[in-house]
Amino acid sequence: MGLKPGDVVVLKSGGHPITVAEVNDGAVACLWMGGDGDLFRETLPLAVLELADIEGPDEEEEEDEDHDEKASRKKSEVA
Repeated sequence: MGLKPGDVVVLKSGGHPITVAEVNDGAVACLWMGGDGDLFRETLPLAVLELADIEGPDEEEEEDEDHDEKASRKKSEVA
């Protein structure tokens, strides 16, 4: 897996998304915000991380538009 700074990852065992800060020989320095707004940084082995499956704002808008379009078609077919 070719991670780079700025990628969003999660632990393979689950948890919240975290951001890659640095990648060095199989070790990945990650950053995340705690519940109280504290910034945390931890270096983790590459083997315990996977890319997070997150949606950006553009993807959410596209899904909403698709849903609206399908609903409009259904209404047209019924009428």
